Amino acid sequence: MEIPPETVARLEQENQDHRCPGGPESCVRIHAIAKLPTRFGGYQVVAFQNDWDHREHAAFVHGNVVDAKEVPVRIHSECLTGDAIGSLRCDCRDQLIDSLERIGKMERGVVLYLRQEGRGIGFVNKIRAYELQDAGYDTVQANEMLGFNPDERDYAIAAHMLHSLHIPSVRVMTNNPDKIEDLKRHGVDVVGRIPLIIPPNAYDRPYLITKQRRLGHLLDLEQEEESPPDESAPDGGPSHREAPGPSG
Repeated sequence: MEIPPETVARLEQENQDHRCPGGPESCVRIHAIAKLPTRFGGYQVVAFQNDWDHREHAAFVHGNVVDAKEVPVRIHSECLTGDAIGSLRCDCRDQLIDSLERIGKMERGVVLYLRQEGRGIGFVNKIRAYELQDAGYDTVQANEMLGFNPDERDYAIAAHMLHSLHIPSVRVMTNNPDKIEDLKRHGVDVVGRIPLIIPPNAYDRPYLITKQRRLGHLLDLEQEEESPPDESAPDGGPSHREAPGPSG
């Protein structure tokens, strides 16, 4: 079952002239809703736009989530290199695919896709951070050297999107406890967490270990001292570099 046509019409109507008093930076409204058959199952796509900065965000909805409680939700931040190109420097693409596959088999659920490239620092700065990591710094150090916090993301937009879809409570698919706390600060009733553990590859293992050790992600990785292969070496030679990338 999907969001029925009469509910789609109601959501679009109530968002037509929607404005947020006092908080335009995190104010989004629904512009369109359409059916989206995918290789992961039947979805509907909800197109959001922030009229303040004109960034466009998306909700990929499986089943009828409107007014449903304890909806499984994955909040995924954009990662061009991982999601589109298949970079092995992060686990973003694998997390996105796993989320869509798992939610596509459930009664209902949502994947929110936020335009927060590079943990909120943007694509150009993410690549600058990659350069620093190629020189031997870890992902936290690289962000700080560029003048940013280790994670610049804000989930006010995600909270607004959930409220716009009239979802009263959620179970968040994440390994990041800070994401859950930020959602709660923005008024989301988080009633549970669904782990999203992706087996590391030879290139992203040090990055995931850094997320576990320095950012508090709940990964339970083996703390191996073995050096990962050099990303630039065709034969997979040794390297002490960390493989970076933004990830939820």
